[in-house]
Amino acid sequence: MEYWLIPIGVTALLFILLILICFFKIFFAVRIPSKEEYPIPEGKAYECHRPNITQWIKDIRAMEQRDVEITSHDGLRLTGKYYEYKKGAPIEILFHGYKGSAERDLCGGVHRCFGIGHNALIVDHRASGSSDGRVITFGIKESRDCLGWIDFVIKEIDSEAKIILTGISMGAATVMIASGMDLPENVVGILADCGYTSAKDIIKKVMRDMHLPAGLLYPFARLAARLLGGFDPDSLSPIDAMKRCRLPIIFFHGDADGFVPCSMSKENYEACASEHKRLVIIPDADHGLCFPVAQERYLSELCDFFGPHGF
Repeated sequence: MEYWLIPIGVTALLFILLILICFFKIFFAVRIPSKEEYPIPEGKAYECHRPNITQWIKDIRAMEQRDVEITSHDGLRLTGKYYEYKKGAPIEILFHGYKGSAERDLCGGVHRCFGIGHNALIVDHRASGSSDGRVITFGIKESRDCLGWIDFVIKEIDSEAKIILTGISMGAATVMIASGMDLPENVVGILADCGYTSAKDIIKKVMRDMHLPAGLLYPFARLAARLLGGFDPDSLSPIDAMKRCRLPIIFFHGDADGFVPCSMSKENYEACASEHKRLVIIPDADHGLCFPVAQERYLSELCDFFGPHGF
């Protein structure tokens, strides 16, 4: 027996195991139906907002809505719901967070849209909600899906619509990446709430939070994404897209965000090339909770920012 082959075999096995663990832990979507009728994100910070979120979910379920769907560039069926405040009003396309869903993460977004006279299209990302797919790509492929939803709005809802791309967390990363692409003139603004600077940055940050060696493990995560997920997490990033962004863009972030550091929105803001940009920091707001924590200020900031642009 060639004993010298044993350490090589063990190393190869560990190498493969690390790739598989990274893929299934970070990128693979395991869909476990919630036992709660009105689910809210996990974590102590969200419990005090349970009554509000529950009521928002109840409200949007009862509202008049239109089920819509598109086919992604790679053949996935993607789903959404359209809520019309008023014909001809600006349309926000809203994107939810990592391992979230349109209803759970964006129920308050529909109320916010109606509060400033906007129509709302909330969509389930690939591998989330009722959309097809098994791989979450941190905004890489989701940004191309965003282009599909823009095309849908123009062709199926209103060819002259003024469109605002809105996202929270990974959804914010999605719309920021999309903002650096060649967009139709219908797209007139961006709202990025608690978005990260890049997939690499947020993955490594979470690894460090788990007391894992991020510098050592991230290459395995990237390799897992490329080999098993069919994408490169380093190929596109929100912060790089910001250098090409020319649209009016408003950033929101809570200074108590325990998942995506507030500093990441500050970096995205500083990198943004748009002449019309604003960064709003909400005191004491944890991840994704800027609107629930400061509803009046959130609406006021949006009206003040987008008002001069005619919507």
